[in-house]
Amino acid sequence: MKILMAGLGSIGQRHLRNILSILGDDTEIIAYRVRKEQDVFTDQLGVEEGVELKKKYNFISYENLDDALNEGPEAVFICNPTSLHMPVALSAAKKGCHLFIEKPLSHNLDGIEELYSIVKETNLITYIGFQLRFHPIVIKLKQLVKEQRVGNLLSVYMEVGEYMPGWHKWEDYRRMYASKNELGGGVVLTQIHEIDYAMDIFGLPQSVYALGGHFSSLEIDVEDSADILMEIPCHKRLLPVYIHMDFLQRPPSRKCRVIGENGTITMDFVSQSVTVIDTDGNEEKFDHSNFQRNDLFLNELKHFFACIRDNDDSSVDIKTAFNGMKIVLAIKESMKQGEKVLLNF
Repeated sequence: MKILMAGLGSIGQRHLRNILSILGDDTEIIAYRVRKEQDVFTDQLGVEEGVELKKKYNFISYENLDDALNEGPEAVFICNPTSLHMPVALSAAKKGCHLFIEKPLSHNLDGIEELYSIVKETNLITYIGFQLRFHPIVIKLKQLVKEQRVGNLLSVYMEVGEYMPGWHKWEDYRRMYASKNELGGGVVLTQIHEIDYAMDIFGLPQSVYALGGHFSSLEIDVEDSADILMEIPCHKRLLPVYIHMDFLQRPPSRKCRVIGENGTITMDFVSQSVTVIDTDGNEEKFDHSNFQRNDLFLNELKHFFACIRDNDDSSVDIKTAFNGMKIVLAIKESMKQGEKVLLNF
């Protein structure tokens, strides 16, 4: 398979390593690169000293997207900054390429309906990189909710927070796409994973209300904190789903707590566990502490390639990600206007 990599930063290189491990020697890699930085990263987000990226992975690089697409890739991995996703995706779709697009789909709605029409008309496979859907604790949480393990749901609390300057030790956080409005940064878009798995497990919200902004001393021009309340229809009433996001917490925190009439479910990404406690205080814990983070990315790639092989829809296609984008933009509008925003899907 011939694959075009659009962007080879840390996430692009992770996907490249995993592509080669899955497809092996039958893979031909070409690259469309703008920044052309040469650092080689590891799975643990370290830097391999004295190693040149192009020599390590033996790919042909293009500065012009049309030249790269004229090489005839079967699939394009779009791993450049968020605000640059859509131009690459549209050009690649028009050339008949299957699309793996890193989350989020884009920074606004421009071009998404056109892209959706192209991929539907030409029967292309699209997948947007929400790898948390492949985490065993998220899968377990979804199963427990579907089984009504804690009965009638009363509320959901979700949290994700991590200090941005500590993300990449090799990079000044002020240069990262997540810190720049023009590149589609900000905590709501960057941490859109929580919105995605909330949609998948609990459904689409009918309204959102959000408070947030740039509250810290970080030298960024985007929001670094957001508190979101979504109202999701559930059994003929509205389920309150609350999400807190920030670029600030030390130590990092990522969790979800589901409160039901018959107990609570707590999912914790730090301990990689799901714990169920019933109303009598009985506890059952599902421990996945041996799970390796890179398996998330391997599993989503295997899913993408299987969808291409079998001509099946992916678990997170353009339409699904489009819904997530509508929620994000409603959240941003609510933060700006200071009032509830209604949604229509």
